[in-house]
Amino acid sequence: MTQEKQRRPRRIYARLTEREYADASEQADAAALSLSEYLRRRLFGRRVVPKTDLRVLAELRRLGGLLKHIHNETRGTYSARTAEAIGALTACARELERRVAR
Repeated sequence: MTQEKQRRPRRIYARLTEREYADASEQADAAALSLSEYLRRRLFGRRVVPKTDLRVLAELRRLGGLLKHIHNETRGTYSARTAEAIGALTACARELERRVAR
């Protein structure tokens, strides 16, 4: 049985402020996890990657591909502009990849 499917009969109780609970709930929602699974992963030091970060990264890569396509189709007519835009997208994607890898 995988760890995700195991029965978990033991509970841990913790007291949180309203702000702490709201923050944890918001982060669990962003990662598309239940609050329990989110807290379990954080407790044991496992990575929690918000699904939105992965979607944004995929979209940045897609946009880069479209810009490359425009560059190729126009035979470099807008090369300065497309190079600038691709550079900006690459910088954003690298920063996001760095944060996701943490």
